[in-house]
Amino acid sequence: MLSLALVACTAKQPKMEDECLYSPSKTQFAFWSNVAEQMEIHLYDAADAAEYETVALKKGENDFWTASVKGNLAGKYYTVRSFQNGEWAPEAPGIFAKAVSINGQRAAIIDFAATNPEGWDKDVRPAMTDPTDIVVYETHLRDFTMSPNSGIEHKGKFLGLTEEAPLNYLKELGITHLQILPMFDYGSIDETNLAQNRYNWGYDPVNYNAPEGGYSTNPFDPACRIREAKMMVQALHKAGIRVVMDVVYNHTYDVMGCALGRVVPQYFYRLNEDGTYANGSGCGNETASDHEMYRRFMVESVCYWAREYHIDGFRFDLMGIHDQETMRQIRAALDEIDPTILTYGEGWAAMSPAYPYEELAMKQWTYKMPRVGAFSDDIRNALIGSPFDHDPGFASGNPAGVKDVMRGLIACPEWSGEPMQHVSYITCHDNYCLRDRIEVSTKGVSEETRLRMNKLAQTAVLVSQGMSFLYGGEELYRTKQGIDNSYQSPDSINIIPWENLEKYVDLHEYYKQMIAIRRAHKGFRLGSAEAVEEHVEFLDADNDQVIVYRIKDLEGIDTAKSLLVFLNGSAEEATVTMPEAEGNYVLLAYDGHANAEGLDFAPYDKIDVAPYSATIIAEN
Repeated sequence: MLSLALVACTAKQPKMEDECLYSPSKTQFAFWSNVAEQMEIHLYDAADAAEYETVALKKGENDFWTASVKGNLAGKYYTVRSFQNGEWAPEAPGIFAKAVSINGQRAAIIDFAATNPEGWDKDVRPAMTDPTDIVVYETHLRDFTMSPNSGIEHKGKFLGLTEEAPLNYLKELGITHLQILPMFDYGSIDETNLAQNRYNWGYDPVNYNAPEGGYSTNPFDPACRIREAKMMVQALHKAGIRVVMDVVYNHTYDVMGCALGRVVPQYFYRLNEDGTYANGSGCGNETASDHEMYRRFMVESVCYWAREYHIDGFRFDLMGIHDQETMRQIRAALDEIDPTILTYGEGWAAMSPAYPYEELAMKQWTYKMPRVGAFSDDIRNALIGSPFDHDPGFASGNPAGVKDVMRGLIACPEWSGEPMQHVSYITCHDNYCLRDRIEVSTKGVSEETRLRMNKLAQTAVLVSQGMSFLYGGEELYRTKQGIDNSYQSPDSINIIPWENLEKYVDLHEYYKQMIAIRRAHKGFRLGSAEAVEEHVEFLDADNDQVIVYRIKDLEGIDTAKSLLVFLNGSAEEATVTMPEAEGNYVLLAYDGHANAEGLDFAPYDKIDVAPYSATIIAEN
């Protein structure tokens, strides 16, 4: 039956995240639609039960439709639908649904306070001084936990990252932030049939503000996924590691299969001149961040995750589809919560967005969005080659990339504004992993040489002035068997090979020591464009495949007076003249070995830099 007696307008102007506000005595609802002629809520006793009541919503100011339903609705479910253009649109869980049923079909009404794990009120973000101190490690929950050799009990689950073995591994590696591929509710996994172990990265959003049920131990319980996601964050925080959430606001799984398209058709998406959906994402649609209410949605959504789940950072998928003003507003809103919350993303789109190019959050406009970072395809392409061909890069023997490597080492100031806006990386979940990339671009080369190239490329990332980003498993010489787009490949392709920890112990130790060297020396993370300009110089190497990178005059900044980095991207040993030193030289890395405490070394006028390797020296 249609209930009108229960309708009451909320006293204040709601926010989009006020969609469902629960209390034991009543639950308040608020939905935005600028096209609806009528709106109503459907209430259910269970996720698969028939509707037991319909509640009419009343239109208030600024196109918000509201209602208040008396009684304790904890454990109930709801959907919303709108009447427009002479017909009722399909039901949807709601644009800002924060708890959902199996496969996200209905929104759930729960007491969020009851989802907090013990000690949640005392959970704090691990300390962070400067964004350039950050070393991000990207992983997918399944990649990290599914291997039979992982030692992890809760495979493929949020709880897998609460266990001692993975937490100790990450702590010992030395990373500061764990970036997790999409963990919101996405569409490609059937939560009713998790036994089939279907793999997907998760870039197909359905409900942006609820965790993915496939990662919980009981997807049929809406509170379980929320509680376990919080437990994961809490455990990582206790281990001293911050959590970055990969967010995909640029498109939805489809249009009419999600709340954005059902509740307010077309408004949340950009359209072509002929009325079809624009497709800058390459996934069939692109959202319209420039529209006021979608911008508000994005701002409120990231703030919600930061407050409710204590998320410490956000990586924006295809950030170049969003407009610059939205990214500035997101940054400002997060600053009010905690200025140390991280924001960065892909400064590009898959195809041409339907919006003025110069106003989009593309990489070249990064300087217009203070404290919002962008991935540097400049240093990536220069070091290992472009993903669009199989040509080698500097680290694999191609001298053509030398100048771009040098630009990357100083954080590409022509577009980054500040070093923290330059995300230095060579691989991520997209494209080939590093081992496979080197193999396809170097023929007839031994594994020993490829391992040297691997170390050289990653060294350049870890000594650059930007924010360092590592793809999880590269330190274990992972391979995806030559597959460069493994978004739905099986676990056998995507899992991190923990058995390689013993086989490639030298590579793992090198990564660990290079992270320690970066974290021990502020000279590699000066933090401002002015400091980089003042302290960094490139010296003549007399060899077009060797880069000599010096950070000087570091008294009061670093324990070292200066730092010297020699990068040899050739198959031949290179002899380089050492600059005159006032103090004692300490060798930190040489010929594929690294130690933050220093390697054996005596001062020389010249130094031989081994093929495909880095030499790093601190002057004390």
